[in-house]
Amino acid sequence: MRLIRPAASLVTAAAIALALSNAPASAAGQGEWTQYRYAPTKNANVHAGQAVFTGAIPTANEVRATPVVADGTIFVGSHGTGELQAFDLATGALRWQAQAPNWVHSEMIHSGGTVFVGFGNRFAGDDGNRGTGASGVLALDADTGETLWRFDTPGEVMPTPVLVGGALYAVTGDKHLYTLDPATGAELKKVPLGHVVSMSSPAEESGILYFGSGTPEPYTFFAYDTAAGDFAWTRDFGEFNRGLDDVPPAVAEGVVVTTANTALPPDIVGTPMEEHTIVAMDSATGEVLWRDRLGAGPAPVNNRSGAPMIHDGMVFVGSPTTGTSYAYDLHTGQRLWNKYTGPVKAAPAASGGTVFFTTTTGEVLAMDAGTGELTGRLRLDGALVPAGPVVVDDTYLVIPSQSREVVITRIDAIPPASWGATGSLGSAGSLDNIGGYLGSAEGLVGSSS
Repeated sequence: MRLIRPAASLVTAAAIALALSNAPASAAGQGEWTQYRYAPTKNANVHAGQAVFTGAIPTANEVRATPVVADGTIFVGSHGTGELQAFDLATGALRWQAQAPNWVHSEMIHSGGTVFVGFGNRFAGDDGNRGTGASGVLALDADTGETLWRFDTPGEVMPTPVLVGGALYAVTGDKHLYTLDPATGAELKKVPLGHVVSMSSPAEESGILYFGSGTPEPYTFFAYDTAAGDFAWTRDFGEFNRGLDDVPPAVAEGVVVTTANTALPPDIVGTPMEEHTIVAMDSATGEVLWRDRLGAGPAPVNNRSGAPMIHDGMVFVGSPTTGTSYAYDLHTGQRLWNKYTGPVKAAPAASGGTVFFTTTTGEVLAMDAGTGELTGRLRLDGALVPAGPVVVDDTYLVIPSQSREVVITRIDAIPPASWGATGSLGSAGSLDNIGGYLGSAEGLVGSSS
């Protein structure tokens, strides 16, 4: 671990600051965000209790990590170039910008006036680790972006770290679980995993961290007890050889849910094929409670996650392999519905009886949680992966995009829609036809990478 001086902030969002100069002043926000997608269920549904900007906020680069909404601020990290940005939730204006040493796929989790973020890339190193160049964890002042400390690791920290019990935990591409002091960045413990963790951000419930891993085979799922400082259980999945290390699991009501893939022979024209499977385990023992084959299809490029989310006793998940989204009973594994939505990698979000899926082709789909019926549809620029949407105050939807922006819309402004006669999606509403939606940020929408 080494301490570094903070890099100078870069102001690259002058356009949005000018466009929003007449917007109302920020109100105080609420809440902390201490793990991937806010809660162990992975339903990122947060309370802000303040005015919320609507429109498109330009970001420094592609957004592939869920924007963290906490304390009146939206915290966003950039893929590829590693810019770290904080925007005012009420105005959309840039508060500060800092720089990570490498890619940022980790969320900028927030607690006690500090944000913590992992950095690193997915490339294979000569030493057998995943991640080349700088990798590790940063802590920054949430108000100013000043770097407080930096902890370096031999492999990537693309999974989002977790704060629990006064310690910060990070799983890595160098096959370890690190425990760090959140105040200083000092290493408190280093636990060998024996497997690479690519993007399986741990889900924390009752002090237990749940996450999947990859190479070497057999792919293994872990439950780590932070209070005991040891594994509660581990489970090998010899049938999987793709994706378990990419999927952030979801946990609720004694059940932990994940997905994984199995490589199949190429199709007749040589396209690599995979089968995608959902698995539910007893969170206390790792016993498999139920599983279902989602289906086979072309192997997804890069991240393979079909990330699950749990809401109201149901599991919701989309598949980049089959192009279909699904709902299951959490405890019985009964498939309640499935709809062709196009490829989905990100965990969806839910509010009341509606679940929101975002696709690799830029679709935001509002669907009835109980039936899967399409109730609203919005078309945006750029792939909406692998990060999913965030619901704020059951009123707003925050949507990260690879088109270098974060879009915030009122949920009731999403154009109504229904499935076509053949079950197809048909035409989509877009930001351009939502009357009065953009307000002072009009003209900023439609930017692309």
